[in-house]
Amino acid sequence: MKQRPKKPNLKIKNNSLPIVDWQSFLPAPIIGVDEVGRGCLAGSVYAAAVILNPAYSVDHYTDSKLLSEPRREELFEEILLRHQIGIGFASVDEIFEMNIFRASLLAMRRAVEKLKQRTGHILVDGKFPIPDMKAFRQTPLIKGDLRAKPIAAASIVAKVSRDREMKKWAEKYPHYGFERHKGYATVDHKEAIQSFGVLHIHRKAFAGVREFVERSAEVDVISTVPRTVGRSPSS
Repeated sequence: MKQRPKKPNLKIKNNSLPIVDWQSFLPAPIIGVDEVGRGCLAGSVYAAAVILNPAYSVDHYTDSKLLSEPRREELFEEILLRHQIGIGFASVDEIFEMNIFRASLLAMRRAVEKLKQRTGHILVDGKFPIPDMKAFRQTPLIKGDLRAKPIAAASIVAKVSRDREMKKWAEKYPHYGFERHKGYATVDHKEAIQSFGVLHIHRKAFAGVREFVERSAEVDVISTVPRTVGRSPSS
């Protein structure tokens, strides 16, 4: 009886991942792409695409998760001034329609398209290339935000862009604490959903939200919810 081959171990320690000589990739330009917000219970999924300007040092760019919020904001403004960026997102409705994986790829494609480049080499964070980008070469990089500076810069831009959206929602829905957890599945966010109901910006197919959809309807029609909580008014 033949033994089945063992599945390869896909777990890679951060300290074993080689830094990528991204400047040697062809064809130019090199485009770093990253997304943020896949695991959130609320809000859009965001992506950024960045082409670094060789006139500036980029050694201080790293994975956005390793930076404090004030430092991310500072670097975000720097990247905007010095480098080429494209920002894309997929809405909550699109996430519901196509699932979060496909929606994140859509956000990344939109970010690249904002750069208006006809060709180039995309370094994308993760395991999968971006669909419908036939004019570009692509190299997926696991933990790419730690290995290639263009992806690190993209991670900062995507993170700050999404955080700013969630802060705006926090002004409209102060009871949910979006300014703190940014829509992630924290204990206080789950408690807010349970207490005040499901908002239109919540991802209703996600565990942690869908359990409360049927009995919640939309929070703007629940009499027990404060008047400041509910569907956002049209702007």
